[in-house]
Amino acid sequence: MKYYIIAGEASGDLHGSNLIKQLQIKDAAAQIKCWGGDLMETAGAILVKHYRDLAFMGFSEVIKNLPTILGNLSFCKKDILSFQPDVLILIDYPGFNLRIAEWAKQKGFKVVYYIAPQVWAWKANRVKKMKQCIDLMLCILPFEKNYFKKQWNWEVEYVGHPLIEVIEQFKATHQLGTKPIVALLPGSRKQEIAKKLPIMLSVAPHFPDYEFVVAKAPGQEDAFYEPFLQGQKNVRVVKDSTYSLLMQSSAALVTSGTATLETALFSVPEVVCYKGSNISYQIARRLVKIKFISLVNLIMDKEIVKELIQDELNTINLVEALNSLLKNNQDQEMLREEYSKLYQLLSAGGHASQNAASLIMNFLKN
Repeated sequence: MKYYIIAGEASGDLHGSNLIKQLQIKDAAAQIKCWGGDLMETAGAILVKHYRDLAFMGFSEVIKNLPTILGNLSFCKKDILSFQPDVLILIDYPGFNLRIAEWAKQKGFKVVYYIAPQVWAWKANRVKKMKQCIDLMLCILPFEKNYFKKQWNWEVEYVGHPLIEVIEQFKATHQLGTKPIVALLPGSRKQEIAKKLPIMLSVAPHFPDYEFVVAKAPGQEDAFYEPFLQGQKNVRVVKDSTYSLLMQSSAALVTSGTATLETALFSVPEVVCYKGSNISYQIARRLVKIKFISLVNLIMDKEIVKELIQDELNTINLVEALNSLLKNNQDQEMLREEYSKLYQLLSAGGHASQNAASLIMNFLKN
């Protein structure tokens, strides 16, 4: 069969690559084209567009890059029509993918969505259209199946969280280190890195006994980071080794997003950091209807990890929060207990890419 897969970010590239491997196990003759990254290409798909050319965050940034986004949409539609896939598989990236889903359904393509848009947080009105244009919705958060059923009378499938299998694979081949390291995960896009990394680095002089290690994003050039690192003494960088870094870290400062969940699943105490452009933040604050910004707190439905948002994200608050993580044994133990509950909750779903591939194959057969 022919599969056309679209992922627009680094996390989608990771989860898409594992899905591709599982699809190939179940369909040895699979022909796969994708929008994604190096991992999906290495897994065996023909890469059409790299996610580094697609990622725009924030309301003002999207508006500024609107001509590029519209051009990508037009090109994508033409490429799908040319390829004529048996199924279109969309991975997260809702701003782009939901537009493609609506168009594809009108053209008669089968549409599967893997990693549901977070409509329970904002833009819930999207669901009506999603129900019309998505044939099979595969969710990765345990509360989403109940949400879609209760709120929208929509039967979706929960496949487990894809990070579980990724982290289990990684842990099987690495040993936990003991070096006193604080990991800095400033995000994957230039805009968010430029906003948050300088603030994260500002705490390093306050902890001379620790080494602060910046995890570079796979889609960014090394030269982009150099201005931020000048003059730093107890700071170094790693690339393509985020999980290895987390395995050795005593604590982490993490940009909101998937990385907060990754850090928790490695049982690393963390402070969640968010700071966007003022315009984007003010708009989001009025539109987004959630109690927390990190996936850890959202899934557990209570504050497990400290969140420093917008103006609260400053050197003084960050030093105080990190000091508590590193030196308060009681807080560390309580946090790890909650992390254990989180891991058990997400593990209950099984291996996501394997489950997703099985459901996609069953859907196509039936």
